[in-house]
Parts: sequence; C-alpha cells; structure tokens
Amino acid sequence: MKDPDVPSLVQGLREGGARREAAIARLTIAGKRAIARLVDAYQNTDDREVQVAILRVLEAVGDERALIVAQQALAARGDVAVAGVAVLRELLGRPEGSADVKALDVLLAVARDGTAERRVRVAAIGALEQAPPDVRRALGTLAVDQSPDGALWEDAIAGQLPDDPKGLREAIADRASAAALADLRRLIEAVGVRERTAGRKQGQEWLAVRGAIHQALALRGSRIALYDLRETFERSEAPLPSSFLGALQTIGDDSCLEPLAAAFSRARSDARWQHQLTHAFHEIVKRERITKRHSALRRALAKAPGLGG
Repeated sequence: MKDPDVPSLVQGLREGGARREAAIARLTIAGKRAIARLVDAYQNTDDREVQVAILRVLEAVGDERALIVAQQALAARGDVAVAGVAVLRELLGRPEGSADVKALDVLLAVARDGTAERRVRVAAIGALEQAPPDVRRALGTLAVDQSPDGALWEDAIAGQLPDDPKGLREAIADRASAAALADLRRLIEAVGVRERTAGRKQGQEWLAVRGAIHQALALRGSRIALYDLRETFERSEAPLPSSFLGALQTIGDDSCLEPLAAAFSRARSDARWQHQLTHAFHEIVKRERITKRHSALRRALAKAPGLGG
C-alpha cells in the first residue's frame, strides 16, 4: 500500500459501517506507515467511535508512537479507555525503545487506582498477565474478582455508561434479576439521558436497553420505575420495543390507561401498533379489575374511543 492511500483510509474510519471495518483492515496492513496519520487523526477528533477505530488499528500495529494516544485514551474513560488499554497490552509484548517499560508503568498505575472505572481496571489487570512473573506476583493483591462483563455492569450501576449500548443490554439478562431495585431505577434514568443525547440510530439502541431494564423490573413485580414507563408512552411518536409493552402489561395500573390512550391517538397510521396498544390496555383493565365507572378508564376512552373496541 502506498502512503497516498492512507489519508483516504483514515477518512474511511469516519464513515462507519462496512467502510470503517474495511479501512481498519487496510490500515492494519499499512502498518507503521499509517501511524503518524492515525495519531494526528485521533488528536483532532472528538468522535468516540472514530477514536475507538483508530485505537483498534494502533493495537494491531503495536508501534511505540501509539503510546501517547493510549495514555490520552485512558483519560477519556469508557470504551475509549478500554481500547487504550488494549494498545498498551500490545506494547508490553513488543520491546521497541522504552515503549514496553512505559506501557507497564501506565498499566500498573491503572491497576492500582481504586477510583478507576472497574472495567478499565479489570482490562489493565488482564493486560498485565503478559508482564514479567515478578510483576504478576505483585498483582496478586490487586486482582479484581470480576469478569469484563461484570465490570461493565458495575460501572453502569455506578452511573458510568459504556459508549456502545450492546454490551450493557447483554448484561441485563444475566445481572438485573439480582440487582438492587433502586440501582435499576437509577440506571433507567441514566440510560434515558444518554438516549436523548445520542444520535438517531444509537438513540434507538439505548431505548432498547431502557426497555430491557423495565422488563427486568416487571418480571420482579416492581413498580419502582412505572413513572418512566408512563412518560415514555405519553411522549412516544413511534412504536416502542416490545419490552415496553410487556412491562406495562405486567405491572401497569390505572394510571397507565391515559398514556396508552395518548400513544394510541398518535398511531392513526399504524394499525399493528394500535392493536398492540389495545391489547395492553385491555390486559391492564382486566388484571386491575377496572370497571367502566372508573374515572381513569372514562378519561382514556374519551381521549381514544377506539380503545374500547
């Protein structure tokens, strides 16, 4: 690969999808010829997905010039910091100048930092498995008894959400059933904030995460975050993930009838969504034994008469 190709490949990292993955592969092949451009690109973007993509290439190439970027990545926290640890791990195994010694010092500092994000610390301790035996023995008292997935979950519960919602959604099925209810409520609120500030595509992914937490709470019979379910249906402009309907059908009460009616009224052009809302509405009415004399039912039907069918 000739050097003139590198700028266009770096640009490809910004485009996402298949183009990004192809650019990562080709930049890895370009190897050391791409390092200077990658370091410059990292330091001139605040797009965290692009930063992670750059770090993936730097990890694969293992050049000492990546050290400064890896250290900057640690300060960025989250997924970027985890990717930075991966770069440092590779430098440990590739003696080149003093890069391996410097990488070791940085990783040791992270491993010993009790205030660091748990999953970043776990990643650093894992990276140090490649360190000399005496270093590994010294780490015996520092080891965190936690898997990477578990560390991600603990960070999320503490309000430190990952950049990519996929890992958190996968952790919910394994860990939400044993989590404190108050922690799950706070997690729903934190995810809601991220959802509103994310782009359209990732916002939908965070919405699915929030729905999965609601479903987990519903399976435990908890109404601790029912207010958030109501508000979600009140403001929804499009069909919601099935987890929201499932949760509402399971724990919804009379206070949920009007929000369902509001969602039904806005879904005039979506017969399938209206059908699902109607089913949830009648399930709540039946379970809660709400009669026609109930004021909440009358108000809901006045707002959306079609729900009475």
